[in-house]
Amino acid sequence: MKKCLELSFIIDGTERKIQRPKQQEKQKRYYSGKKKGHTVKNNIIANVVSRKAVYLSGTYEGKKHDKKIVDEENPIFPKGSILFKDTGFQGYEPKNTTCYQPAKKPRGKNLSLEDRFFNKMISGVRIIVEHVISGIKRMRIVKDVFRNTKNGFSDLVMEIACGLHNLRETFRAHHRTPKARQAVWN
Repeated sequence: MKKCLELSFIIDGTERKIQRPKQQEKQKRYYSGKKKGHTVKNNIIANVVSRKAVYLSGTYEGKKHDKKIVDEENPIFPKGSILFKDTGFQGYEPKNTTCYQPAKKPRGKNLSLEDRFFNKMISGVRIIVEHVISGIKRMRIVKDVFRNTKNGFSDLVMEIACGLHNLRETFRAHHRTPKARQAVWN
């Protein structure tokens, strides 16, 4: 039985820089050791075929791990879905889905040829979510340091950026020919 490509999803997290908070406790909470700055974070789930952002998590402080965000929000997938994820989501297994994650290299050994091929296949699919994130971050308000401190405004800005990305992808898909779309998946 073949799986429906429309039920293939990819999950990843993204960070956005914010203005350094004035209060000490907020500075500690929003400081991201990964980016060496003060950030907020969202998880994005993209559809493999349409290349649209189908789910956007709430905005969290940059210190919070991607898996903790997805565990708190617990997005629901349709039955029979396929989910591609990176090692940051290790242990996250939603119901009724088949999850694919890159194999880790065993300590002191090399990956087998099958595992390397499998990892290459997964990274080829996972690049789509990176392209979706870069399409969302074309808006300078999302890419640059966000200086507005109003409550909830950061969520709204990210939602609008996702909506504009999805609109752009709708028009791109409309102009693609069916043969070109079919050639990508064969």
